[in-house]
Amino acid sequence: MLFTYPELATLAGVQGVIVYALASALPLFVFASLGPIIRRKCPEGFVLTEWTRQRYGVVAALYLGFMTLVTLFLYMTAELSAIGQVVNALTGLDGLPVMIVECVVTTIYTSLGGFRISFITDNVQGAMVVGLILIATIAVGVETKIDTSLIGPSGLTEPSLLGWQLLYILPVAILTNDFFLSSFWLRTFASKTDKDLWLGISMAAGTILVIITLVGCTGLVAAWAGLWPGSDPENPVPGAIAFFVLLEQLPSWVVGIVVVMSVTLSTAAFDSFQSAMVSSASNDIFRNKLNIWWIRLGVVLLIIPVVVIAIQAPSVLQIFLISDLFSAATIPVLVIGLSDKCYWWRGLEVVVGGLGGIFTVFLFGTVYFGDAHAGAKLILLEGGLYQEGWAAFGAFVAAPVGGLLWGFGALAVRLAVQYTLARVRGERFTALDRPQPVEELGPNDYVPEGEEERVSDSTAPGTAKVAGKFV
Repeated sequence: MLFTYPELATLAGVQGVIVYALASALPLFVFASLGPIIRRKCPEGFVLTEWTRQRYGVVAALYLGFMTLVTLFLYMTAELSAIGQVVNALTGLDGLPVMIVECVVTTIYTSLGGFRISFITDNVQGAMVVGLILIATIAVGVETKIDTSLIGPSGLTEPSLLGWQLLYILPVAILTNDFFLSSFWLRTFASKTDKDLWLGISMAAGTILVIITLVGCTGLVAAWAGLWPGSDPENPVPGAIAFFVLLEQLPSWVVGIVVVMSVTLSTAAFDSFQSAMVSSASNDIFRNKLNIWWIRLGVVLLIIPVVVIAIQAPSVLQIFLISDLFSAATIPVLVIGLSDKCYWWRGLEVVVGGLGGIFTVFLFGTVYFGDAHAGAKLILLEGGLYQEGWAAFGAFVAAPVGGLLWGFGALAVRLAVQYTLARVRGERFTALDRPQPVEELGPNDYVPEGEEERVSDSTAPGTAKVAGKFV
């Protein structure tokens, strides 16, 4: 929050701040709308992968679980990259030792305390955010001197092509990526009633809208105070740390407190991602059949490339956008199955559509740039949002649209193959038959044959179930 919103403000100005704030707050209401539907279809579930497993089968659930782990990997990378830049900007020291110590400390206490300790640090994280915003408010009011002659030339008050593109990019990116975050689904499933869910989300959306707008404006203030991009054109100040550049003007002892608070905040966020990765791998991938300590060891080994990439990452915003692009390709083909009228939609279409959406980004980039290598680099959005033209916008159009096209293509091929096999075998073609309720199944029963599991079409546990298939 303290990194990406100010960075976008330095790129798209006031227009970008407003769009980003609305795009971050309003998608939460989708959980209020879709949450009750998924809870009715999967009443014993607690995360999206549980419904996916029951609706689409094992392979699709493993695919979604893998994409969730990729998202958490990128979030961990972004967090370490951000704190490394903050430490370097405020103290002039190398941020690598801080990254390493943070990883070691979080690994130790999350291994001992698990999710329970993570819930405690979430409260610490909230307190640190509020504290830093208060300090930033003081810094802006007392120490920051805005040079009004910089406001006009900065162009940050004027609408821009990027600003208009963000009206599409950010809602799609943030909405679809929120689906990969288990914290949203845990709270969705935990709400006692649908009314409580709507109330809680309304309060959260209002709070997020206000806080994000305040944080985003620090990027504008940093630009108009001449603090960003700095006086050295050879070594410009990253937009991601515009918030902290404002705090750098305060007395040294206050800067020291800010550094401690920033590291504490980063640690609290990093341990949440770390715990979520352990939990997701255990439940979504291994179905809690692998000893948790082996999974923790795997996450520890995974932290090594996280640190390596974080050191070299040029932009925190870019890291999040890569994750957003993957989710934009996957989620549209996934949610089709929420409609009872689309009972013919299978897990095969979800997996092919998700992967096809990413491939479509490559195809678009190859055509747009006239070079396959540049097309491959577009998947990683190496030019960020600020690359000229329509490359980033096109990528976020190609991902969901391409995913849907590949998904329906896979549907057509599957139906053709199943129809041909039925004719050859002299059997009735049943691929488009509406699924019939099967025998009563308990909440923990599992049907492994044919890559299928239960999916509830009922309003309460213990009622009739229909089997969800991959093909």
